Amino acid sequence: MNSSDLWNLTEVQFCFALVNNSCPRNVRSMLSVSAMYVVMIGAIVMTMLGNLVVIISITHFKQLHSPTNFLILSMATTDFLLSCVVMPFSMIRSIESCWYFGDLFCKVHSCCDIMLCTTSIFHLCFISVDRYYAVCDPLHYVTKITIPVIEVFLLISWSIPIFFAFGLVFSELNIIGAEDFVAAIDCTGVCVLIFNKLWGVLASFIAFFLPGTTMVGIYLHIFAVARKHTKQICTGPMMKQVGSKSKMKTSSKKESKATKTLSIVMGVFVLCWLPFFVLTITDPFINFTTPEDLYNIFLWLGYFNSTFNPIIYGMFYPWFRKAVRMIVTGRIFRPDSSTLSLFPAHT
Repeated sequence: MNSSDLWNLTEVQFCFALVNNSCPRNVRSMLSVSAMYVVMIGAIVMTMLGNLVVIISITHFKQLHSPTNFLILSMATTDFLLSCVVMPFSMIRSIESCWYFGDLFCKVHSCCDIMLCTTSIFHLCFISVDRYYAVCDPLHYVTKITIPVIEVFLLISWSIPIFFAFGLVFSELNIIGAEDFVAAIDCTGVCVLIFNKLWGVLASFIAFFLPGTTMVGIYLHIFAVARKHTKQICTGPMMKQVGSKSKMKTSSKKESKATKTLSIVMGVFVLCWLPFFVLTITDPFINFTTPEDLYNIFLWLGYFNSTFNPIIYGMFYPWFRKAVRMIVTGRIFRPDSSTLSLFPAHT
């Protein structure tokens, strides 16, 4: 991001050695390059495989065809596309500090980057809405969270990021007022997404702070309701407590597990995305002096949220672990495997 990072090199190597006005290439040690490739390729493969397992599980097993799981399926598809379309090219750009794929694909890649990351965050927000009704209004959950409602959630989650990303990048509204900096770093092999002061704030608000604040607010309310339910169970009449000890223990255990899961969801989401969007807002106000490596660290930290999503929303459910075992062992290819039960018999 900082122009001095691009030019102040003791031994200059260029992205395109035989091309005039080629960008200088960031020189790293072989150990650093190898470590970065291992970490990033590992993240890409984990994101790809984890979300692919979620996609296969929900689409194949009829027992998982529920409104909630369709929302999780769409999010997994978003994160899977991110690992295929965005992350591999970002990896090369982050490590080599060069863009080898042309100016047009640079814009398309930037659009897909913004679109898929924002879509993933929107899905997380709507999943929190789903969890709100499941925990806080369970009696009306089935009538409120229906297929048509999920379709509206999905329409919003995909349409707004698509129009926002492609409209912003191709209109170049994001660089108005920053033309001098863009001209200063312009060279063959550069692909950076610059936000001016206005759009640095607006983009961060639309893509992160609005859905993120909504999500955190909903989960905090769920915390309060869960604690209230637990307190009511523990302070209920003695007659009822004696007659339903096992039920109380089961309910308390479920509340504890739900609280733990929500804590991890919020913690991972904020940890992954907050640094990047704070940087997006502040960078234009400090004349784009953020070190390139720091920008890439925060960007990949955000990508890791898509790696963790299938772990958080999949690994915590027994049906997901059973589906994984069936996929790995090949039982999924047996006749009528789609109708097999993935839930314990007593449920």
